[in-house]
Amino acid sequence: MREQADALLVLSFGGPEGPDEVRPFLERVVRGRGVPPERLDAVEEHYQHFGGVSPLNARNRDLIAAIRERTDLPVYFGNRNWNPLVEDTVAEMTRDGVRRALVFATSAYGGYSACRQYQEDIARARKAVGDGAPQLVKLRHFFNHPDFVVANADAVRAATAGLPADVRDAARLVFTAHSVPTAADAAAGPPEEGGHRYSRQVAEAARLVAEDLGVAEYDVVWQSRSGPPQVPWLEPDIVDHIDALHARGVPAVVVCPVGFVSDHVEVVWDLDTEAKERAAELGMGFARASTAGPDPRFADMVVELIAEHLHESAPRHLGDVPGAGCTVNGMPCAVDCCMPARRPARPE
Repeated sequence: MREQADALLVLSFGGPEGPDEVRPFLERVVRGRGVPPERLDAVEEHYQHFGGVSPLNARNRDLIAAIRERTDLPVYFGNRNWNPLVEDTVAEMTRDGVRRALVFATSAYGGYSACRQYQEDIARARKAVGDGAPQLVKLRHFFNHPDFVVANADAVRAATAGLPADVRDAARLVFTAHSVPTAADAAAGPPEEGGHRYSRQVAEAARLVAEDLGVAEYDVVWQSRSGPPQVPWLEPDIVDHIDALHARGVPAVVVCPVGFVSDHVEVVWDLDTEAKERAAELGMGFARASTAGPDPRFADMVVELIAEHLHESAPRHLGDVPGAGCTVNGMPCAVDCCMPARRPARPE
């Protein structure tokens, strides 16, 4: 049996919870990334459309409540980009006497933004606390965990059932995930694996969900790009893809945001607003599946990942696309794994 744990830290991205928090939050998110100011202005407007409140923190608190019902471990909550910041949470854990904690990061995948950046968060928080900071052990990727797959599949079933009967059987299943620069995806995973760990894992999660649904044909597309226009990102974009489906005569679309575990503004704006409105303009049926996080099986999965780690039980997973992600104190999964891409200087 491995060393026991004193606590669980749920580590997430963070989001504003009021109009005055939106701009400082966004500036924290994009610092050093060369994001054009006009893009920042547009995203700020998206948040203000929802009262300046991201649903993400509330969803994470709901998840934490569900986990607490399933485990005796104290459960803490920390974010990368907004309160409660992970540095403050790790300081609180230290004051509480936590010596060793497991970390559940709310991302199912590998890649720099999806995995290594959470490892950097862990290392930064421990450094900020200094001597006495607890050992922090990040749990593994879960894109291929059966509970994650089935939760997404059932969400697609529910969304499809809401379409008008005359287009339901002809609706196209489309999976979405957050786009990243193509260079970042090429560097995702250890070099000997050939890169593209992020897009390969997203594609595998989509395949597994489609397989559970008995769907042979589907699409994997991307959303929410934010970088400068001269930098290539993963494509096609969801709205452009809806246009392409319409041109092919597809009467309806069911969108599954398999790349996300919880709703946040990028989901409810890019999908529930922009994509939905574009489909309506084209006269297409549109349904969006729920994210997996609120499904009770998602909390079950988190507790299973805890038990898997503590008791060295065999991990449950589907398919054969490799995963990783379980590291100690912010170390990367492997040498040169998911190295951050160099960001081009912004033009003067």
